[in-house]
Order: sequence, then structure tokens, then C-alpha cells
Amino acid sequence: MAFLYHIAIHLYYLIVLAVSPFNPKARSWIRGRLGWRSSLQAWRNPVDQVIWVHAASLGEFEQGRPLIDEIKTNYTEYKLLLTFFSPSGFEIRKNYPGADHVMYLPLDTCYNARRFVKLVNPAAAFFIKYEFWYNHLRQLRSGHHPVYLISAIFRPGQVFFKWFGSWYKKSLTFIDFFFVQDESSKSLLQQAGLSNCAVSGDTRFDRVIKVAGSARDVPLARIFAEGRYCMVAGSTWPEDEEFLSRYINESAEDTCFIIAPHEISEAHLNRLILRLARSSVLFSNASVDTVHEAQVLIIDNMGLLSSLYRYGRVAYIGGGFGKGIHNILEAAAFGIPVIFGPNYHKFREARELIALGGAFTIRNSGELTSVLEMFRFNQERYNISSQISTNYVHNNTGATTKILNHVFKKLQNL
Repeated sequence: MAFLYHIAIHLYYLIVLAVSPFNPKARSWIRGRLGWRSSLQAWRNPVDQVIWVHAASLGEFEQGRPLIDEIKTNYTEYKLLLTFFSPSGFEIRKNYPGADHVMYLPLDTCYNARRFVKLVNPAAAFFIKYEFWYNHLRQLRSGHHPVYLISAIFRPGQVFFKWFGSWYKKSLTFIDFFFVQDESSKSLLQQAGLSNCAVSGDTRFDRVIKVAGSARDVPLARIFAEGRYCMVAGSTWPEDEEFLSRYINESAEDTCFIIAPHEISEAHLNRLILRLARSSVLFSNASVDTVHEAQVLIIDNMGLLSSLYRYGRVAYIGGGFGKGIHNILEAAAFGIPVIFGPNYHKFREARELIALGGAFTIRNSGELTSVLEMFRFNQERYNISSQISTNYVHNNTGATTKILNHVFKKLQNL
């Protein structure tokens, strides 16, 4: 199996290399890894103690960001190395000031892993949620570098827990301690013979509380929503927008909608505008004097969404008619009910909020209309769901503190 994995890793590299002339993401993936060793050598001072944090992409980075920020603030004796696997994470956060050095994770070959771990020589390594790179983990274990998996969540269908998954499970044995999100993940690990785990919760709760508390004022959005019943739709895809546009086109004039599509290409935005029978305006074209004349404000830039939820009475989160919903906690942190499509079952927070009554899933435009109208005209029901969202987020904070107390107590006793 190790030999087959070795072949698969090299084959993966060759495929990415072959498509890189035609695919910008693949091109960034290849170019970003060129010269990684010399770049690391130029940064790495042998006298420094290094904490290594690895995130697959941007979503995992945001999940681990509370931990990164706490290390940077409270454990200043360490330098912090941040690595990404995906260009979508690295390209956006390559200048992140909370890390001392940001780079791509080298391809997981024996040669790369051996040299990377030897150069970094981390006092501890944190992998966020998942990413089980066999060779890097094996090198960390053989070099006696403690490895922690944080905000992890496991499901019975994963390959580690299948009858044929013994080799894959071996990568889990290289991890010193698992900080998991829930009891079911802990139970699965224990059944697999891995008792080095604890339920710490999800660090994303710490992050969204901090984001909500420091959300910036967006004057255009505030003026747009003022005096109207506003719904904020975040990270929407065409399937979401099909249902949303039907509701919008039949909505009352005293309602308004802020839509932040997942994709903001000109072609996609034009298709969205054509779906809408109500007056709409792009954020980049809007002015404080005229924005209130539109009924739909379309966000055509990045980085605003987490602050926009503050202007909504209810939130719709996209992705539920595709691979899976986007971040619902950013909206729930503002104490507003959350709505999304049917593909949510892999997300613990979605399942739990639905069970509590702070979130609702819809399968068609009729169900969307029913939920939105309930919130608009039943104030008591709205208040209950709003309070549930608030309580849920606040009651699940504290994972970052639990993790760091455990890890650095051990490091300081070495």
C-alpha cells in the first residue's frame, strides 16, 4: 500500500503538471511549490522554536485561525509557520500577518517530507480538521515531533473505519492527540483503538464570535436595509439563486435582499441580474444617495459577507443544492435564523441547529417561501429561533483555550 500511495502521489503531480498550462489553479499549485526548500532555508533560523500549522485551504484556515492568533499573541517565544495545500487558501492568505512564514506544503513524497520536517524541526505541529499526509505524518512521528489534529470530525463511512482501511488508519497512529468536535467522533476513534482523543469542540465558534464582535459598518448596506425587512443570502450558487429569485420576484415592496454570490464573475452576475424582476444594483455601482431605491443589493467583491449578516433579519446560506452548505455560523453568530438547502448532513452545526429550531432546510421554492413568510409574520416564532441561534454559538465557544492549555502545558514540561 505504501508503494501504491507513492505511485499515486507522483501520478497526481504529473496530472496537475499536465493541466497547469490551461488551468490557473493548477498552475499556481505547481509554481507555488517551486523553490520551497530554499525559501524555507532563508526564513528558518535554527535557534528559533517553531510551531507548524497546516490548513488544506481557506475554510480550514479560518477554522484554525483562533488557534493561530492565540499562539501569536500569547506564546511569543515561538515562530509560526503556516502551510496550505490548495492555492485557494495560499493565494488569499500568503501575506497573513499572524504567521511568521506562509508557504505551500510540499508534495507528500518521502523525499520532500524528510527534508521538510528536518528543516522545520517543529516543537509541535497542528493539522486542522483533516489532511492526513502519510509521509509528512510519518516523518513527524519518527522525529518525535508532537502532532495534533484540531477541530476534527469523523464519520463511520470514512475509509479509516472500513474493513479494508487498516493501512489508511495507520496515518492516524502518527498523530499524538485528537481534539474532536463531538462524542461520536471520539467513539469512532476509540473503537478503532485510538484512545488519545478528547472532545474540545470546534474552534470556528471562537472565530465567528470574534468576527461578529468586530464586524465593520458597511454604510451602503446599512442604508439599503434601513426600515425594511432584509434577508442576506451568502455564498449562493445558481441553484440557490433560482429559488431565491422566484421569491424575490413575488416579494412585497417593503422587503429587500442582499445577495453575496459565491462566484462574482461578470457572466455570473449578469445571469443573476437577468433572473430578477425587482430593481437591483451592484455594490460597486451603488451610492449612499440611491442605494435605497433598489430592492436587491448584489455584492460583487470579496471580504464583506461576514459583516453583512448584521443587517439581515434572516440568512440564507448557499451550497446546499450542490456539494454542501457554506459557513452558517457566521450568520448564526449575529442571532438570526438560518436557511439552507438539503445537502447539509455532513455539517454537525447544521444538524444541531435544525434540531434546536434555529435553522431550517428547504428543498424547493415553496418551502423557502413558507419559512421566510413564517419568520416575517410570526414575531414570536422569529424571536425563539433568533435566541436559539445566539445561544447555540455562545454555548459552543472555548475550544481554542482547551486545546492550547493541553498542548502548551505538555510543551512547557518537556
